[in-house]
Amino acid sequence: MELLREIGMIARSLDSISNIEFKEADLSKGQYLYMVRICEHPGIIQEKLAEMIKVDRTTAARAIMKLEEKGFIEKRDDESNRRIKKLFPTEKGLGVYPFIVREHEHSNSVALEGFSEDEADILLRLLRRVRKNVEQDWEYVKKGNKRIY
Repeated sequence: MELLREIGMIARSLDSISNIEFKEADLSKGQYLYMVRICEHPGIIQEKLAEMIKVDRTTAARAIMKLEEKGFIEKRDDESNRRIKKLFPTEKGLGVYPFIVREHEHSNSVALEGFSEDEADILLRLLRRVRKNVEQDWEYVKKGNKRIY
């Protein structure tokens, strides 16, 4: 129980810092998460983006719509299927991306201060295992199932 509380506090603290710092770039709550993925994966579709960030489709749709309205991203039709919309960063979106990366790198170095490279690698491997375990439940519940505890 303590492990998940610690992870939650870390995630909320970093998210809060990012939301405050990214206000000057006109990015509101959590939008930087979408921008990073869209800049790193130009042409990504909304469903895949939602899956990467671990949010439901409605939440993703709302964030994507706001980013499009603010001019950070644009939707383009897929060449083979016009119903599919691909997401691309605009010049404005590409312009804010280095700022997001710098903030991420700074937060990463602060979080890992005092850790050896080996310790940081071990922590990363362990956290990836935790994520994979949790993803199984996330997929299960996302499909409308109920966990039994």
